[in-house]
Amino acid sequence: MQSLGTARFHLRPPSAEDFPLYRDFFADPDASLFYGGPLRPDQAWRVLAGHLGHWQLRGYGMWLLVPRQGGPAVGGCGFAWPEGWPRRELTWWLVPSARGTGAAVEVSRAAIRHAYDVYGWDLVETHMDDQNRAARGLVHKLGGTEIARELFPDGKTRTVYALPRSA
Repeated sequence: MQSLGTARFHLRPPSAEDFPLYRDFFADPDASLFYGGPLRPDQAWRVLAGHLGHWQLRGYGMWLLVPRQGGPAVGGCGFAWPEGWPRRELTWWLVPSARGTGAAVEVSRAAIRHAYDVYGWDLVETHMDDQNRAARGLVHKLGGTEIARELFPDGKTRTVYALPRSA
């Protein structure tokens, strides 16, 4: 499992010790609205377990954003491709105090570069709930372009965006 770095963050794979971050984020109905929440602690634990397992099964996954200046992790950013889903995607989530700070743009750019340069992917994609305006705004900041609109296994139709290497 690989780690990354940006000017403000150390991005590292999650560990069992990160459960309080997951528990608290997914318990907050506003923060976790577009990430399947709110969730009970046992359900949040399963999300963490899934993120840990994704690294083992796919060789890539979510990183946690740990501020270089110290303090607890403030969210996650990375790649997911759950079994049965049509595509892998760049995804991210932030605790409310980290929103609006440019953190998502900074770490997403690092993840995109990593996917192209280290994983050798020819395309990095993302998709999100149509109501998630913040995510759509981030995709536009990253230079995303619409490449598809499709139905996903959870019954939601989503727009799929290509994210350029130069993001």
